[in-house]
Amino acid sequence: MKRLISLLLVLCMTVTVLIGCDNKENNSESIFPARDITGIVQWGAGGGTDSLMRPLSSLAEKILGKSIVIQNKPGATGAIATQYVYEQDADGYTLLMGAENPQLYSMLGISELTYEDFEPVFIIGDEKVGIIVGKDSKYNSFTELIEDALANPGTISMTTTGTGGMPWSVSSFIKAITGATFKQIPFDSDAACLTAVLGGHADFTVAKVQSAIQSYKAGEIKFLTLLSLEEVDVLPEVPLVIEEYPEFKEYLPWGPFYGIFVKDGTSLEAIDVLSNAFIEAFKDESYQELLRGFNVTPLGLTGEEAKAYLLDWKRNTADAFYKSGAIDKSPEELGIK
Repeated sequence: MKRLISLLLVLCMTVTVLIGCDNKENNSESIFPARDITGIVQWGAGGGTDSLMRPLSSLAEKILGKSIVIQNKPGATGAIATQYVYEQDADGYTLLMGAENPQLYSMLGISELTYEDFEPVFIIGDEKVGIIVGKDSKYNSFTELIEDALANPGTISMTTTGTGGMPWSVSSFIKAITGATFKQIPFDSDAACLTAVLGGHADFTVAKVQSAIQSYKAGEIKFLTLLSLEEVDVLPEVPLVIEEYPEFKEYLPWGPFYGIFVKDGTSLEAIDVLSNAFIEAFKDESYQELLRGFNVTPLGLTGEEAKAYLLDWKRNTADAFYKSGAIDKSPEELGIK
């Protein structure tokens, strides 16, 4: 009898220990993050998006206590990376690190996915863009360029990176407001677009301030105008587009932006943990200095503010595309409200 009681006690203790260990493991898994996180960048290593995501992730992983392993999956205007993240579990362990391009996918027929299929974790900031001509160009103002284009439709040449690229998008804004059209010459990258203008092979292009400022300081190009509502610190002498065409206010602010997203369906708890970590990392002075160096306007948006920013950006872009004839459906027909 004593032997039987002793055996029962041993069994009870064993079961208790096993249950305790199991609960401990379950509790460990329920605490996010319980393991390393993967960050998928839409563009190649060393590009603008990659250069912003890696240092921010390094700061954030110290707060999270887990590594953020960055992988680059470029291609199809960012659609390859976007599709990849969408195919992963909605658990917060795979981050989409990208730029503005998915907001254009559905309206341009690139992909059915947009950022509406994801939850914004953190919108880092956006960039200002400008209209650029070569140093010897006959144009000394944006108005001169537009008036010449209106007088000679389709003959003034501009370099672009193809449909959906930033220069192409800006040309749609210009047409929607002024009616001016251009002869578009496609190149593989923004850098190639700028090089063509430097070499006198095209009349103008559209470029991010960061991409063109060194050429501007070297006297190789002229900024005719900036698509901004406010003076840009590093280019205070360059006129704003709203000074010559106030109608542009309807579509501004607008520009390339950078953000971090997770698949829709990810728990609010995981999103909050990630957002708080990236907010804290974003506030680090070393990262703010990096943003200043890249001439990126800090935004630091999460939650409803981030969603409102994304919706306004998409609505303004779709409206300009529709008015310019670049797409045949209005924002309302596209379901953008």
